[in-house]
Amino acid sequence: MTQPLRIGISTCPNDTFAFHGLLTGVVPTEGLELQIELMDISELNSGLIAGRFDVAKASFHAALLLADQWCVLPSGSALGFGVGPLLLAARPDESPTASSLILCPGELTTATLLMKLFYREASRIKQVVFSDIMPELKKRNADFGVCIHEGRFTWEQEGVHLVEDLGARWEQQTGAPLPLGGILGAKRVGTETLTRVQELIAKSLAVSLEDPSSALPTMRAYAQEFDDDVLMQHVDLYVNEWTQDLGDVGRDALQRLSELATQGGITAGGLAALEVL
Repeated sequence: MTQPLRIGISTCPNDTFAFHGLLTGVVPTEGLELQIELMDISELNSGLIAGRFDVAKASFHAALLLADQWCVLPSGSALGFGVGPLLLAARPDESPTASSLILCPGELTTATLLMKLFYREASRIKQVVFSDIMPELKKRNADFGVCIHEGRFTWEQEGVHLVEDLGARWEQQTGAPLPLGGILGAKRVGTETLTRVQELIAKSLAVSLEDPSSALPTMRAYAQEFDDDVLMQHVDLYVNEWTQDLGDVGRDALQRLSELATQGGITAGGLAALEVL
């Protein structure tokens, strides 16, 4: 009897949209036993490094550190234009300084990587759960925060202030879509099994793409934001052609992220060694 595969995905709508078919049993697992857990992206990154999963969504920042042990599955990634994290301020017309307290959504998130690349003087970074960032800014418990997920669509309603779209800055510098995170497979699992998992993810995503409204109950069950319009905005932005298949453009974007991180002294290794299945 084969061992169950431990799979971790985030609670954000693009992941629950992609995995809706597998989470609900609409897509049969064809002999594989999948144990799917849902959690915050920072917890996923930590679990990946701890060896908790066989397959998991993770930030590409985390992937930079694990290139010798993990490969990227072609389906399920979040990358694109206009998808980047936002740098928000508690007060209007302010920019980070060396003394500013900045909240980020996890040490190994791509959001933290971009903050360190673009604001190297900002050394007072505190890691918190992504959903706590805007509430803490509203209370003025921090000066700045890097916002991800649904907050991209709701920050104006929260009374905080936009400093910069970090993704737009990435696009200006590289011309490439921003790679946020992807589905990684542990090489120890083996190419044959990972290929079968990849095929299931692609089928699950296809089910949701064929009838997006069918995935709403699954997305709603896990999202921080329950407004259906916001959930579908999230899907429209983060689920695209590169979610279906990374392709050459996606692979090139991963290479650019690796190069910038290495040049910036943030990672010693490189994503160049990270294989796509």
